[in-house]
Amino acid sequence: MKAVIQRVKRASVTIEGRETRSIGPGLCILFGVRTTDDPAECEKLAQKCASLRIFEDDEGKLNVSAEQLGLEALVVSNFTLYGDTRRGRRPSFDKAAKPPLSTDCYERFVECLRATQLKAVKTGEFGAEMQLELVNDGPVTIVIETDDWK
Repeated sequence: MKAVIQRVKRASVTIEGRETRSIGPGLCILFGVRTTDDPAECEKLAQKCASLRIFEDDEGKLNVSAEQLGLEALVVSNFTLYGDTRRGRRPSFDKAAKPPLSTDCYERFVECLRATQLKAVKTGEFGAEMQLELVNDGPVTIVIETDDWK
């Protein structure tokens, strides 16, 4: 799995032009699942995202987590995180997982993130057309790839 975590001032996702879900300060997480991923890794990934020390302490050092501050998170599924651009100009998405693995991992990740000390966890809608707006704070962007843990 891959999570692209952005520290944000605010973020919102509009789902198929009809519904908008938004957060204030916190984390915007783009979440992708690879064909070889295991839903058992979702808990560790959720804990890692919530506890990442990417917010500044009183001395201006990145030393505090969104969980410690009681902030929010917005999670948006994104199969394009596994776009392979090594050949040609059109990405291949062969390594991006399809349902049911992708939906199982996404739902489990969100469930595990909601079990942390974050104030709230809001989501996009899996498989829907979505527009994402955010104000990246810093900018701070971190990429976590669970394959790196093996």
